[in-house]
Amino acid sequence: MGAGRPGFLWAAPAAVFFGLFAIVPLVMVAVLSFASWDGLSDPEFAGLDNWRKLLDDPVMIKSLWLSVLLTLLGVVVQTPLSILLGVWAAGHQRNRAVLSAIYFVPMLLSIAAVSVLWRAVLDPNFGVPAQAKWLFGDGNLFGMQSSAIGVLVFVSTWQFTPLHTLIYQGAARAVPQVLYQAAQIDGAGTVRQFFHITLPQLRNSIITSMILMVVGGLTTFDTVLILTQGGPGSDTTISAYYMYQKAFKSFDYGAASAIALLLVLVSTLISLIVVRLSGYDKMRSTMEGL
Repeated sequence: MGAGRPGFLWAAPAAVFFGLFAIVPLVMVAVLSFASWDGLSDPEFAGLDNWRKLLDDPVMIKSLWLSVLLTLLGVVVQTPLSILLGVWAAGHQRNRAVLSAIYFVPMLLSIAAVSVLWRAVLDPNFGVPAQAKWLFGDGNLFGMQSSAIGVLVFVSTWQFTPLHTLIYQGAARAVPQVLYQAAQIDGAGTVRQFFHITLPQLRNSIITSMILMVVGGLTTFDTVLILTQGGPGSDTTISAYYMYQKAFKSFDYGAASAIALLLVLVSTLISLIVVRLSGYDKMRSTMEGL
């Protein structure tokens, strides 16, 4: 066999796996979004009723905006923090390896474990806020929408920043050292090297990381379920959690399927917009700058 691209058989196992566990469930969800089903009886075709109900449901509209808000806050907070930590971790500082290993520990824990941990730490009766009311007021961080959203953003940042840091660490180590050597000869300092060499070279990684943040943010569920349960009221009821309520509390699997399909469409649309506006789809070299 001559040299060239691998044949289709090389990709067949992955394609079959993706088809069975991604495409088929997605098609089934799309079909159920046009049906009425309580999970026990036979599904009945309902046309666009589920979609009409969602569009007229104020909680659904609010949950969608909350999902987008949490996603944007996650991107804004995690991206610069991950870049700085990733570039630092790619260096040769003293004790860097030990500190990096400690910092990456949250990435090894499950979302449920992390949420339970911070729920205990931030408990308004027995946690840190209860012992430091001079800083946290009445100590109930879950009693107001702003503070509850702040907790969700903080916990997500604490757990997922190490993942994105790892992405930037690998990308920073791949930057050719000759670029820094040339910059030093020209008299460029550390800050100028970061903005004119390191940051442009991380463009591909930045876009990849942002897409992961968008998809992860819009599908966040475990953290809300354990930390706030959508409260206070419905102030932190994001779309994924509302989908759970529709399916497993109201037993309205048709509406839940419609929400799931809507999340897929919104995630795909935002990801495509990010790719399009960044020019990521036209890039042919990692040497291109911002």
